[in-house]
Amino acid sequence: QKLVNRKSELFNNGSQNHMSIALDYTDPTTLETNLTNFISQNNLIFDIVINNTGGPPGGRLHKSTTDQLLNAFNMHLNSFHKILGLTVNEMKNRDYGRIINIISTSVKQPLNGLGVSNTIRGAVANWSKTLANELGEFNITVNNVLPGATNTGRLNEIISTKAKKLDSEEFTILKQMANEAPMNRIAEPI
Repeated sequence: QKLVNRKSELFNNGSQNHMSIALDYTDPTTLETNLTNFISQNNLIFDIVINNTGGPPGGRLHKSTTDQLLNAFNMHLNSFHKILGLTVNEMKNRDYGRIINIISTSVKQPLNGLGVSNTIRGAVANWSKTLANELGEFNITVNNVLPGATNTGRLNEIISTKAKKLDSEEFTILKQMANEAPMNRIAEPI
């Protein structure tokens, strides 16, 4: 329902046709099938692809299971790669495209308590750089956006865990995180 509501809020000067599809990034094969059908039924051509998924559960890497790593790998890298496979050939044919991946600041410095996320986000960053090198000749750019702390349920989970671990107040942890940002605040999702 949120996706439908957001779509209805988009500016439209009368020449746009906004469509939406909800896909499960934890199942790359089903995602590929459903997206292939959606693209075919609507005769879609892509100029820009933005890859963005929620993060895997927090926790220490050495306590994580292989299944947690595989699930995160599917949700992020494999699903992104399936989407790439469905969009990149048309971009190459037109000699134009933009691929933008919303990942995490953890690719610059791993974040404590987010072992699986740090690992997978690093893999996505390297996947992106490799694609940028390979696709640049087709005028296709591949970029990563590294958002810091954003006011989401995920951030609340991280703050709560950190406060318990440090025997501190959640407000104190939130303030510390905000002070790490250039504008001394937590980003708000739109």
